[in-house]
Amino acid sequence: MFCWPISVYYEDTDAGGVVYHSNYLKFFERARTEWLKHIGVQQTQLLQNDIAFVVKHCEIDFKIAAKFEQNLTVVSKITDNRKTSLTFHQSLIDNDGNCYCEAKVVVVCVRLTKMRPAAVPQFILQELISAS
Repeated sequence: MFCWPISVYYEDTDAGGVVYHSNYLKFFERARTEWLKHIGVQQTQLLQNDIAFVVKHCEIDFKIAAKFEQNLTVVSKITDNRKTSLTFHQSLIDNDGNCYCEAKVVVVCVRLTKMRPAAVPQFILQELISAS
């Protein structure tokens, strides 16, 4: 499991101070990126090696509206791993454990030059699984 703090900025909200629905996906993306950084993986290095991770599938469930100036946490865990993909369960929670939004995100490893699936690099998989 990996936890990443999120502060809701004005730019994340609509005119009523409520987080705009697509921004929850940005919060989840940032948390996955920070998880990679936490285990020592820089995406620029992956790109230089013709490797990238792309979202293949996403299911999202909005539960409570997050609002301007809230401090929340994205909790991420891997629920499935395959040769070329990882499935994440991610939730946005507050300090009391209330869940604002949760998502199932399937990410596929690809070779950029061909935009074809590629095996998830073993060192990344091992680090993510051991941290889950």
